[in-house]
Amino acid sequence: MHEGGNGEGHRTKSGDPASGVDQGGVDQEFLALERELTVLLRRARASSGEMVREVHPDLESSAYGLLVRLEELGRQRATELAAYIGVGKATMSRQLRALEEMGVVAREPDPADGRAWLVHLTEEGRVRFRAVRDARRARYVRELASWDRREVAELARLLHRLNRGVEG
Repeated sequence: MHEGGNGEGHRTKSGDPASGVDQGGVDQEFLALERELTVLLRRARASSGEMVREVHPDLESSAYGLLVRLEELGRQRATELAAYIGVGKATMSRQLRALEEMGVVAREPDPADGRAWLVHLTEEGRVRFRAVRDARRARYVRELASWDRREVAELARLLHRLNRGVEG
């Protein structure tokens, strides 16, 4: 279900709704994009919060991206994880400590630099994470069952392009 309307009935400076420019000079396409991303992000946050607690009941929803990264790339330094997630070292240290106390991640000395530590998923963390990831994917399959696979692939491609552009 669509939240927030579809942009119909908006008038432009010229009074012509077909010109695609609103009264503030912003293209209607970008207003529609902002509206739809807002809905998507709101729903994603709510869904992530529910699903990440299946990994561990005390887990913060923001930790899911961290777990994805560790699952995909394996052992990582905390500084690399902080840069990827976009948080400071102190925030990352706090999150990693909490995940470690839950038994989801563990740290080990970095053989390349004895002063640094590498973080990795524990076997328990990996099993729990994969169960949640599989449930998320099954949900996407259900919700997009009416879509052609090429449309799903195109959406993934465009989101990837957007994410790459945001990374800088």
